[in-house]
Amino acid sequence: MTWFELPRVPEPEVMDDSSEVQAYSSAAADAYLSKIDDSFVEHALRLIGPPPGYALDVGCGPGLILMKLSARLPEWKFLGIDRSLAMIRRARETRDLSAQSRVSGEVPSAGGNLHFLTGDATAAPFHDSSFDLVLCNSVLHHIGDPSRLFAEIRRIAKPDAAILLRDLRRPSRFRFPLHVRWYGRHYEGLMYKLYCDSVRAAYTRAELSAMLRAADIFGARLFTHRSTHLGIERRVRAVN
Repeated sequence: MTWFELPRVPEPEVMDDSSEVQAYSSAAADAYLSKIDDSFVEHALRLIGPPPGYALDVGCGPGLILMKLSARLPEWKFLGIDRSLAMIRRARETRDLSAQSRVSGEVPSAGGNLHFLTGDATAAPFHDSSFDLVLCNSVLHHIGDPSRLFAEIRRIAKPDAAILLRDLRRPSRFRFPLHVRWYGRHYEGLMYKLYCDSVRAAYTRAELSAMLRAADIFGARLFTHRSTHLGIERRVRAVN
């Protein structure tokens, strides 16, 4: 590592503190972060094949991305898994409130095609080749051993499945102060601290590229999303 590079500072793997869950869930419902989630949802929709299918969100947090996808793809079955029981409880509460709104006719929302489960993404309780779409948003920087996460994604995804993993991008040492001030300007208090910590824990393009080569996920490629995110994608593909 050169002096120009910002050292990576890992974050805890599980976000189970009630104040952190509240801060993250409140921010995730904010219009700004909701637009970021929307860009992830649109990206996922571009990768998948015809419905129906089975989708898994690895490290689903409060579940808002799956709820958006569930409303757009009612023929699909969606499952979210997260090691944080507090996050899973929040996701179930939000899903149930959304279902009540649908029944009352207030808003179109997610329904019975959406379920949440507490579990470890690096040792997922699923059979090989179980899913047509595997998602992972803003989780990689929490994982102590990313190779285990990639191995699980490769195992549980069908050979022709679409894959979308996206995470924050760690800037250089010089760019970091301006980067977090500008892109974190919508946050305050604990959420701003969590954002800064997440950026420090994120990976660079070179680091993620090396992980992708080691993961040997056939057909997957690296992508960047603006100056803030990078990730790995694989479109649904035909298998002979």
